[in-house]
Amino acid sequence: MIFGFHLLSVAIWLPIIFGVLVLATGDDKNAPLARIIAMVGAVLGFLVTIPLYTGFVRDTSDMQFVEIHDWITRFNIHYHLGVDGISVLFILLTAFFTPIVVLAGWKVIEKRVAQYMAAFLIMSGVMIGVFAALDAVLFYVFWEAMLIPMFLIIGVWGGANRVYAAVKFFLYTLFGSLLMLVALIYLYNQSGGSFAILDFHHVAIPMTAQIFIFIAFFFAFAVKVPMFPVHTWLPDAHVEAPTGGSVVLAAIMLKVGAYGFIRFSLPIAPDASHYLSGVMIALSLIAVVYIGLVALAQTDMKKLVAYSSISHMGFVTLGIFIFNAYGMEGALLQMISHGFVSGALFLCIGVLYDRMHTRNIADYGGVAKTMPVFAAFFMLFAMANSGLPGTSGFVGEFMVIMGAVKVNFWYAFLAASTLIFGAAYTLWMVKRVIFGAVANHHVAELTDITLREKVIFAVLALAVLGMGLYPLPFSEIMHASVNDLLVHVARSKL
Repeated sequence: MIFGFHLLSVAIWLPIIFGVLVLATGDDKNAPLARIIAMVGAVLGFLVTIPLYTGFVRDTSDMQFVEIHDWITRFNIHYHLGVDGISVLFILLTAFFTPIVVLAGWKVIEKRVAQYMAAFLIMSGVMIGVFAALDAVLFYVFWEAMLIPMFLIIGVWGGANRVYAAVKFFLYTLFGSLLMLVALIYLYNQSGGSFAILDFHHVAIPMTAQIFIFIAFFFAFAVKVPMFPVHTWLPDAHVEAPTGGSVVLAAIMLKVGAYGFIRFSLPIAPDASHYLSGVMIALSLIAVVYIGLVALAQTDMKKLVAYSSISHMGFVTLGIFIFNAYGMEGALLQMISHGFVSGALFLCIGVLYDRMHTRNIADYGGVAKTMPVFAAFFMLFAMANSGLPGTSGFVGEFMVIMGAVKVNFWYAFLAASTLIFGAAYTLWMVKRVIFGAVANHHVAELTDITLREKVIFAVLALAVLGMGLYPLPFSEIMHASVNDLLVHVARSKL
């Protein structure tokens, strides 16, 4: 509690309450009011998360801002919240992107405006709940609740094949979640009747059971990351989702899978994590190399960035399963950076799509001549996606490669290939879209970005450059929690 408030509860429920208020504005006759209420809720939702960072004690791995209340007493289920150095940055990232998504859809969304804005506000609160939950049932409720707003966002405001993409997204993620529920019930019985996630960390579990638990968690978390080979839902979801949906999907929702590995798989099944780490590293490197080559062959800008996300998230899972501080902290920094960069790239593609109504790379060319300010921003975010030093994209990748070198040179060599593939597919797209002669009269008639769009891109550019040039505020907060986790996992190593 700080300033008399339970900050985590406020961070979760304030955007959800504002989402309900936005829904109450009704139909599109009240769309201006719905937009204003949504923006007020999104901004307030971000502001209340700032004290989580400023008031965070850096030199401890203990959970902070803890709240615990009885919920379902018969099964010893509690409303239990708290954050450590691993989860606090993801709560800020979630709250940071909510006003950006609301502002990005300000003019673009013209039908069912209130429902659209409300879906993002409610999803923001629910995703913060995922990162803050310390009770397994509470975590599971928030985890499943995330699916509903995103399912509606893709299915209602998406493209021509939106229903197929929404159903595929829902079924993939639901299947994995059901296996996770079975594992949580097993752990409840093994822990003597507790659903507290931190209690699970200290339960002695036989190796065979650990492997089954790890596999159950794998299906839940790997689908969300998404890891190869359960990644096929993501390009479809991105292509069909509206711009705001793609931004939240890439910037936040993919992170909950990797967060699940760190919060559940490693500390609860440490022996199985070591035993199966070779498989996880192999799948991660396939994502980095193979999916990077797949991205190079794409003709649709959104699909290219979607496959790029899978490749970059392969870096994250590689960093997690090499079991050293460089790799783990690099993975966490890569997740934060990927949020900024991929969110920005999807917003850039959204700007072009709103003007041209096409995402095909071949339909563009010479955009820099008609949209020079936009081209400058697009180039910066493309460079960050390529891992250029001085941008946020470099920091996490460099640390994961450093960590990989300590384990196996060839892991690092294959991981570093993403710097080549990433530059190839990103700059190849930029060359064909931004530079060269003006391709057609549609490009010649384009107008540069508006003040609203400049504000969005300027904020993201500051985040990308700030993290790239001075990553200490992002990295120092996680040291104690990462080191404690690695000690816990190493102590249980076979």
